[in-house]
Amino acid sequence: MRENELEKRRIEAAKILAVLNEQKAKLEEILQAQIRNSEEMEALYTKEVFDIPEVEGHRDYGLKLVNDETNQRRLIANTKAILEKKQEEVREAHKKVEVLKKLKEKQEEQYYKDFLASEIKETDDITSARFNIE
Repeated sequence: MRENELEKRRIEAAKILAVLNEQKAKLEEILQAQIRNSEEMEALYTKEVFDIPEVEGHRDYGLKLVNDETNQRRLIANTKAILEKKQEEVREAHKKVEVLKKLKEKQEEQYYKDFLASEIKETDDITSARFNIE
């Protein structure tokens, strides 16, 4: 049962990690879009005809990208915090499983010791009974 809980926690952590990776990829896309937008704005400044509405459009888009970047970084930070909590839950579940395994091993070892002791006693009783009969 504890192993099922551990596996469940691992799956949850893996899902969160996948989401985090997607968020990082989206951040990278935003950063690339910022670079492209900056390059396009630079190209507009070198044209012979200065198109103010086009420059304003790139500026507004650049501001939107900065806002998107900020929001994406916050989202990534929140997801990292959630992932750390889930990883701690996985560690705790793993500890519980290990404790139960060790307890089971000790009980099994004690069972075999008791079984061996009873076998030895039974063998001794049989041996004693044989020698007492003769």
